[in-house]
Amino acid sequence: MEQTMRSRFNARDLLPELGEISAALSKVTGNGSVPPITIGLIGLRACQITGNTYTLVRQARELRKLGESEDRIDALASWWDAPYFTDAERVALALTEAVLRPTTAGEEKVPDDLYARAAEHYDEKALITLTVAIGQAMFFMPVALIGRPLPGMPPAETWT
Repeated sequence: MEQTMRSRFNARDLLPELGEISAALSKVTGNGSVPPITIGLIGLRACQITGNTYTLVRQARELRKLGESEDRIDALASWWDAPYFTDAERVALALTEAVLRPTTAGEEKVPDDLYARAAEHYDEKALITLTVAIGQAMFFMPVALIGRPLPGMPPAETWT
């Protein structure tokens, strides 16, 4: 028996201010210091790590709109040994994983050597932009995980 999925609440209607927050974060991450594809890869990797279908589908679609290849989208879950990513993209993805992965007590989440590798590819403005991009991906994750918007639907139909 097929069960009809429904979202748990309509975040867009209940908190319309979220649209303003989303626009502000997009303005920051779209400042031109980091390629939009890299921002999208960070978002999709964050979605893979947290395991939310709605955000996975949404991020993958956004990457396709930017012209991203299916091979790179498919290989993102194992980016560290896939031949499709640049060194700059790899370090951005490593930062994303470092921030999002669980650590043991006393383990530094972003060690100096990782930051130094990132600084080889990104200037200070780009580094803070990467930082905000990771935060942007995670800011809306609780809304998606708890509210359960419907994946693959047009925006007006994701919250039922």
